[in-house]
Amino acid sequence: MKEFVLTRIQSFRYALSGWWYVIRTQRNAWIHAVVSLLVMLVSFWLALKPQEWAIIILTIALVWTAEFINTALEAVVDLASPQHHPLAKVGKDVGAAAVLIAATSSILIGLLILGPPLWHKIFP
Repeated sequence: MKEFVLTRIQSFRYALSGWWYVIRTQRNAWIHAVVSLLVMLVSFWLALKPQEWAIIILTIALVWTAEFINTALEAVVDLASPQHHPLAKVGKDVGAAAVLIAATSSILIGLLILGPPLWHKIFP
């Protein structure tokens, strides 16, 4: 049991190290962080329903997950292909497209959920 707990703790350390790497090295991660914080603050202010919170949290998680996977993909591609290669470019471009899709859909979801109550709060 002790070994199990210690290996779980180490797993969390690895995960936090990866998170810190993304925050430290990816400029877009800072944009995601600021927007995530703003969306959560507005969501608190609007007193969203639990179902709306669930969708907001899933949407934020989707964008962060796409960013993390894209960063991991870029690192692996750079390791496997230090020289410029057309397929390496495809891999990186597709990873970036995944982040773009997640971010764009999160904007639309945010507008659908936050837009109407925000509009009514600002323009009663």
